[in-house]
Amino acid sequence: MIVCGITAEYNPFHRGHEYHIAETRRICTPDVLIAVMSGNTVQRGEPAVLDKWTRAEAAVENGIDLVLELPYIHAVQSAGPFSHGALNILKQAGITHLSFGSECGNLENLQEIAGTPINPDHLRESLNKGLSYPKAYSLLTTTMEPNDILAVCYLKEIAGTGITPVLIPRTGAHSSEEMTAVPSGIAIRNALRNGTDPGDTTVLGKALREHEHVWPEDLYPYLRNILLLSPAEDLSRYLMVTEGIENHLKKCAAECDDWHSFLKQAVNWRYTASRIRRTCMHIMTQTTKQEAAGLRESCILRPLACNDTGRKWLRELRKREVPVASRFAALPEALRSLEYRSTLLYTSVLSPAERRRILQAEIEGIHIIPGDNHE
Repeated sequence: MIVCGITAEYNPFHRGHEYHIAETRRICTPDVLIAVMSGNTVQRGEPAVLDKWTRAEAAVENGIDLVLELPYIHAVQSAGPFSHGALNILKQAGITHLSFGSECGNLENLQEIAGTPINPDHLRESLNKGLSYPKAYSLLTTTMEPNDILAVCYLKEIAGTGITPVLIPRTGAHSSEEMTAVPSGIAIRNALRNGTDPGDTTVLGKALREHEHVWPEDLYPYLRNILLLSPAEDLSRYLMVTEGIENHLKKCAAECDDWHSFLKQAVNWRYTASRIRRTCMHIMTQTTKQEAAGLRESCILRPLACNDTGRKWLRELRKREVPVASRFAALPEALRSLEYRSTLLYTSVLSPAERRRILQAEIEGIHIIPGDNHE
């Protein structure tokens, strides 16, 4: 039996994701296709443009059998911890294959890099300094694309497990802001932010029009208040607040009236934009270092949405005594507390009706979509 896993954010679900799913089904013909997906906050340290329930439903309606949530504590991390958390969940879910996108499209080269004793989180910085890892990665000179860095992390996580990697070459540039026939998630989000309809580049046209969007700048007033009103020693309790970054953030908050100017001023030779965004998100969710230490290795499957095939696989996993929490109340209290706080933050800038919808969905649990919507 072939059970294939995908790590995704679907922020939002677009034609490139549709292509990835179709190619995965064509290449490895899985009996079950599972996606582990970031919740309402994504790896960049930003709120997802649409809530996790809407995105999970779109994934199931377009070829995924089962969507499992990547908990906040794993989702808002750099590539290494992000991949470790995602693959722990997919391993628990019984995958035999792992499908992932790649800019370079060369599995052998990526496997060679994954076999070296390097920290992928610092790979791009090391290459920018002129270091070479290893010479087989001939397509590289001074840059490495985000999906290839994640691919290296995935390959490290499945090394020696017997899980078969399935590489799907990307059809477009991950960071391109151009609205092409198959645009990147960044391009679609920018179009939405500017009030432009992305048209048929995403299968979520109706949802994108009907549901409210959440942007990082919406949360900045709350972040700024915390930074200005909290003593530095209080801020130092939070995850990723190290090396005096709390004083740097407080200074930037005092001088900047909006999110974009704050981020621009906060980024320097020491702190990347991703580091700033993630640190600020942990401050806003009040995620302490102590809390994070107790949650890092927790591995309970939380299904967000599934079709009939996914539902059958959940029953099989329960027979194997794999921990599955289809109801929010079934999650461990510590994990439940953090997930609910992150959802409260996400919904705090929405209208009362939209806030109630998402908070109610959080409590009600898995969304069942009858049938199997794939060929």
